Amino acid sequence: MTDRPRISARIGGISESATLAVDAKAKAMKAAGRPVIGFGAGEPDFPTPDYIVEAAVKAAREPRFHRYTPAGGLPELKEALAAKTLRDSGYRVEPAQILVTNGGKQAIYETFATLLDPGDEVIVIAPYWTTYPESIKLAGGVPRYVVTDESTGYLASVADLEAARTERTKLLVFVSPSNPTGAVYTPEQVREVGRWAAEHGLWVLTDEIYEHLVYGEARFSSLPVEVPEIADRTVIVNGVAKTYAMTGWRVGWIVGPKDVVKAAGNLQSHATSNVANVSQAAALAAVSGDLAAVAEMRAAFDRRRQTIVRMLNEIPGVLCPEPQGAFYAYPSVKDLLGREIRGRRPQTSAELADLILEQAEVAVVPGEAFGTPGYLRLSYALGDSDLAEGVGRIHKLITEAE
Repeated sequence: MTDRPRISARIGGISESATLAVDAKAKAMKAAGRPVIGFGAGEPDFPTPDYIVEAAVKAAREPRFHRYTPAGGLPELKEALAAKTLRDSGYRVEPAQILVTNGGKQAIYETFATLLDPGDEVIVIAPYWTTYPESIKLAGGVPRYVVTDESTGYLASVADLEAARTERTKLLVFVSPSNPTGAVYTPEQVREVGRWAAEHGLWVLTDEIYEHLVYGEARFSSLPVEVPEIADRTVIVNGVAKTYAMTGWRVGWIVGPKDVVKAAGNLQSHATSNVANVSQAAALAAVSGDLAAVAEMRAAFDRRRQTIVRMLNEIPGVLCPEPQGAFYAYPSVKDLLGREIRGRRPQTSAELADLILEQAEVAVVPGEAFGTPGYLRLSYALGDSDLAEGVGRIHKLITEAE
């Protein structure tokens, strides 16, 4: 008995969130007095809009919110989420098709846990958000990666997806706009992917948390709206974190077929029960209100997007495609690897990111975290002056490379 591992193999095999690890290290350095600028965490720098905060304050004073509420979410919030889904994407659903979760991460894990049996394969397009593979593995699934790069704007074709499909493939993870690349699929491309999945009887988890953050000519389109025939095998995950600057409030949701939502709700009833009622009340105010505050934040992100792309592309050896959505830039730094910078020759983007943090006091996330070494992810969800200062420091450091 004493020879058995202290930690289970299932949990011991989970990697720490790389984005949160970088953010934690940056904050620790700042606490120690170093002027670190952080591009690591995908967290808007704006405060949560006042009307949302006031709704939470009011809710905290209501005795009914001091008690347990339905594990699947407040009925009034589920009604509002159904209305919001119709308003924002044109997808008509019933409250019974919605499960309110503790943030988007719980929505993602519960979807995988509900749909996957051990050995089921899941196609994941890389670069991917760090949580997808870990949640798939934790649920017993096997991720199969389709790797994209800057030559296609980080978009996967149906031919790419088909090459990864096997007889064990059950599910596709589809994300547009994408974290970490900012890639946005056109409505036509969404239809092609959806029809391919429908043809082969696959399930699709589509992450729509950046639905409102698209720029220029790009347009968000929801897969079950574009391809109605796959709606009964599609699960949407979403949340208030990015759109309403509510990362700390921890409210997400699942939209899907009733049987899947009911099964995921059974899991949640044993795992966490209801999401904090005050947070649910805040989310109700957010999704029920107009999108004026969202438009203001999107305009700021768009301005920062253009600034960071221009500044990154001015750095010798850096190539940064223009992201069409979300709030991330994903430049290639392959040409910098192996070059001497302040006495060191980083061979990987992970080593380069560490060098940038130590020497320029700027926190970025290496591409290894997203399944594609040779890249860096920089969130531009931070103040304009910090953005310019941070990229300027990187430029100054890199110009010393030989």
